[in-house]
Amino acid sequence: MTHPPQFEALAEGLLVRAPAKLNLSLLIAGKRPDGFHEIETVMAKIDWYDEVRLEPGPPGIDLTCNGLHWAPQGKENLVYRAAEEVFREAGRTAGVRLTLTKNIPAGSGLGGASSDAAATLMGLNRYFDLGLSPHHLTEVAGRLGSDVAFFFGGPLALCTGRGEKITPLDVTFDFAALLILPDINVSTAKVYANYTHDESKYRQWRLRANEYLSKNRIDFVARMCANMLEASCYRVLPELGQLKETVESLGIGSVCLSGSGSTLYVMVRDTDSGRLGSLRDRIAGKTGCRCIVVGNNSW
Repeated sequence: MTHPPQFEALAEGLLVRAPAKLNLSLLIAGKRPDGFHEIETVMAKIDWYDEVRLEPGPPGIDLTCNGLHWAPQGKENLVYRAAEEVFREAGRTAGVRLTLTKNIPAGSGLGGASSDAAATLMGLNRYFDLGLSPHHLTEVAGRLGSDVAFFFGGPLALCTGRGEKITPLDVTFDFAALLILPDINVSTAKVYANYTHDESKYRQWRLRANEYLSKNRIDFVARMCANMLEASCYRVLPELGQLKETVESLGIGSVCLSGSGSTLYVMVRDTDSGRLGSLRDRIAGKTGCRCIVVGNNSW
């Protein structure tokens, strides 16, 4: 499958596409001394994108948000903060007009805000020729959020620590997935605050996941449908647990949770567009949720 390029030159400016991600597995090793949780997650980019448009502007940073979904304006937006941080890191000032088109809903476990921030960092570094190395960009990314650095690399990676330690997985994993998108914005902080650690489950899933990873069997990792935040998410939002049961009652396979939610997804082997469309419509009709078909991204 051919995907659009990440960077597209405009007559005056640059368009940067920011892909969403799925957590193919999400294990939690326990709580760290700094209060964060130690995680081990296999993440895959998918071919569904926000867009960040960069154009010359008056002195300072001017951010406009549009698209299907809400996004915070001004300094509350990670795109604005990424622009501030990258100019500060480069010791430069510039006038830039940023337009963020939000297609990926916030609070959905798809990493939209983190991807937007990464796209902004890379785009500004390229467009204004700031000369920041990948190492510098990674340092800036770490100040913005745990997931941001993942979006600098290839389509598939094992992320550890708080999520900021990236080990690229140099293997091709082609897939299609049906995303079920309830109109629910999940607070990641609340889900983590309600998390109860299960050491036995962690050890069991980690052993299996590491065995599959050692053999480059990402498909087996995905089939585990292992997300240790799932129980906590459903305690915080019981309606999501009920939604999962409704989708599973259709007998279409395992229903997984991405990140801390709210997106549920089903990995599918059949990539026939007609049958996928029929299955998508069936789920949407049963649940009342928006449902879309996505595939793995190539970059």
